[in-house]
Amino acid sequence: MADILIVDDDQILARMLADHMIASGHRAETAHTLAEGVHKIKSTPFDVVFLDVQLPDGNGLEYLPQFKGAQSMPEVIIITGQGEADGAEKAVISGAWSYIEKPYIFRELPLHLTRALQYRQEKKKVVEVPVALKRDRIIGSSPPLNKCLDQVARAAACDVSVLLAGATGTGKELFAKAIHENSARAGKNFVVVDCAALPETLIESILFGHVKGAFTSAEKQQDGLVRHAHGGTLFLDEVGELPVNIQKTFLRLLQEHEYMPVGSSKLEYSDFRLVAATNRDLGECVHSGNFRDDLLFRLQAFTIDLPPLKERLEDIRELVTYFIARLCERYGLETKGVAPDFIEALIAYDWPGNIRELYQTIEQVFTGALLGPTCFAIHLPEKFRVQQARAGFETRKNVDSLSMTLASWREYKEVHEKNYIQKLKLVADNNISEACRISGLSRTRLYQLLNKYGVMFS
Repeated sequence: MADILIVDDDQILARMLADHMIASGHRAETAHTLAEGVHKIKSTPFDVVFLDVQLPDGNGLEYLPQFKGAQSMPEVIIITGQGEADGAEKAVISGAWSYIEKPYIFRELPLHLTRALQYRQEKKKVVEVPVALKRDRIIGSSPPLNKCLDQVARAAACDVSVLLAGATGTGKELFAKAIHENSARAGKNFVVVDCAALPETLIESILFGHVKGAFTSAEKQQDGLVRHAHGGTLFLDEVGELPVNIQKTFLRLLQEHEYMPVGSSKLEYSDFRLVAATNRDLGECVHSGNFRDDLLFRLQAFTIDLPPLKERLEDIRELVTYFIARLCERYGLETKGVAPDFIEALIAYDWPGNIRELYQTIEQVFTGALLGPTCFAIHLPEKFRVQQARAGFETRKNVDSLSMTLASWREYKEVHEKNYIQKLKLVADNNISEACRISGLSRTRLYQLLNKYGVMFS
């Protein structure tokens, strides 16, 4: 037995669905507006919500996160009078269980509901153990960062290859270290391979090592980085720069964990966990012939996309405080305060160089001759203060312009509602039932709008 909430402005359909659910042994309640539905989901626990798209007070898809985020965390099944591919995509991305068109609802709903309830029952059995994540130097608590940290915890719990994707300066190496330090391999080596800095002529020797006499300057046997990573983690930084001619060799290494030192005829074995990072679109590199698709498949078994700093601006204050504390310790200074205008100027900037650029900026502040006990915006490089001033000017200009030209919401809504109803009358050829089907409106709501705008169906 499940508790089900039906949110649909078509009261006849909502009642029929409720009766059908009750006859199937479930409990069911109805709501005919989004406001009523949100109120009920917040005050009463439900297992499943049937949510219409077009409702009198808004679009159900836009309110989906509110229903999903309720304390009972219900599964949401979207029901709509007029399905479309974009709507189905948005529903799935927003977390809906499924997306059903109303003409097929009584035929398709039982299977969707059965599977949703089965999934919900099994989900309750999965107990997530809280993880005290080691996250040295990964600073912040914004939602985008927390999402990445959750992925780090999941990646650390297994031994699958991980691909860290993100722009330069987003902290890919820090996240790679966090995966290593929170894994079962934490006590072993974390070996960094900078693929962009590897000399193409020596790359195999550096990775796989060589035996004495393998080439002119090989006066003694040398172990490679792959051997040093045995038992630990091998981190390939900027893996997109790995030369094409070595990619096939490296693919075999990932598959078999076997390699042959330069000049040797004996295979060696290394038990390492691979973490790779890139600031390039490897899919595009595959398309252009600069990266092997089979290697990409191996690398991206588990992918973590690191957000740029401009998408986690709420972390800037915490990052600045951390950087200032580090720099004060380095230079033997007392901890400095931070003025509000200092943070405001930093938040107004786009940060193309991300966290690395932020740290370098704070370093520049510390080189200023006039820096006192408090960091003010005046201590920042000129470009930050110029942008802050321009942003303030543009904002005031835009607000002034909009206030003179923008109609009130009520005026805008009424103009477009009336226009829609007039077009609906023409498209439906004066047929009320057809107009309801096309618009997704209930008869009651349609008659209210017809009466409001003086539009009559003949």
